[in-house]
Amino acid sequence: MTDLTMDSTALIQAAEKNQLFQDIDEGKTPKRVPVYTWMDITYIMQYAGVDLKKAQWDVSGFRDMIEVGAKSFASDINPATFTRLYPVYNILGAKNFIMSSSGQIQHPEITGMQPEEYDEMIADPYKFMHDKIFPRLYTNLDVSPAKRSMVFAKAQKAFFDIMGQIAAADAEMNAKYGLADSRVACQSIAPFDQIADQFRSFSGISADIRRHPEKVLAACEAVLPMMLKAGVKPHSSASKKTFIPLHMAPYMREKDFEKFYWPTFKKLVEGLRAAGAGVLLFVEHDWTRFLDYLNELPKGIHMMFEYGDPKIIKEKVGKKHIISGLYPLTLLAQGTKQECIDKAKELVDILAPGGNYIFSFDKVALNIKDAKPENIIAVNEFVREYGVY
Repeated sequence: MTDLTMDSTALIQAAEKNQLFQDIDEGKTPKRVPVYTWMDITYIMQYAGVDLKKAQWDVSGFRDMIEVGAKSFASDINPATFTRLYPVYNILGAKNFIMSSSGQIQHPEITGMQPEEYDEMIADPYKFMHDKIFPRLYTNLDVSPAKRSMVFAKAQKAFFDIMGQIAAADAEMNAKYGLADSRVACQSIAPFDQIADQFRSFSGISADIRRHPEKVLAACEAVLPMMLKAGVKPHSSASKKTFIPLHMAPYMREKDFEKFYWPTFKKLVEGLRAAGAGVLLFVEHDWTRFLDYLNELPKGIHMMFEYGDPKIIKEKVGKKHIISGLYPLTLLAQGTKQECIDKAKELVDILAPGGNYIFSFDKVALNIKDAKPENIIAVNEFVREYGVY
């Protein structure tokens, strides 16, 4: 087959796969269940046999890793995901994201704001983050204003340079291997999660909702405009979605969730949709208690579930929203190939009828021990053949 014919075939395949996801976004039943595998670039680096610590510094090698992801795992979208760009964190001197001895990026619990500082943060969140939180989380910003500006500029340039190279490599590999386009335009955070993750820590926010409930509520409202701004880009659309990982809700009592978490999170999702951005939620841990809340969100939200009963999730939110996730990554690590395929059939049989379903795993694979590559490939190939409407 000539290169021209190969290019033409790949473009046709890419168009067909893009149509699967477009049909889902438009509320139509696609020809078959789309397969959307997420894995961090660190998984692909280990699969490719390169040194993990060195490879995360070698920006020039990212293109090769993206190609490994594109051609290896039978996903309809390139699975390569860059969760954290360590060169940027190194420039900033990050304390909130650090590299372990194994090369994995970890997020230690860290406090960027003290409880007595709520009023100052609420009065001007942008200024407080710039003047107080950033220097506490990033040691290289704890310098004079002039030096801080230089570090900011250097980190920003590195970020956009690297992301530009990644975007170019993604487009190249999609065309070469006949894959659908990336579904993510940018990321935002639920306001309560922003306060918990980067400002007060898990233990800090848990104490604050008892001791300073009105200040927590006011803080969530104060950071909401920032989260809306972060979640809308010029290329945002129904197919280019805003990714929002949901963290704290499963660890909260329902009355606290309803009071502190839900109001500003709902406003965030509604605001993103009003601005023309699609939304992709990573529904972390078990949200069974909150499924009725999720069903109140604007129609067509893509929800990637980590845990829960697929029958209940399908019944509660599957008519209005797009479901993915729920396939246990642990099975891919420990199960036989047939056991993994049997589980895939079980989930497709439950979740695919009526559409609104994209096949994916319950977590993003980070380490090669998280899932056997041969099981990932076997399951994805099975779903692409079996999940035909």
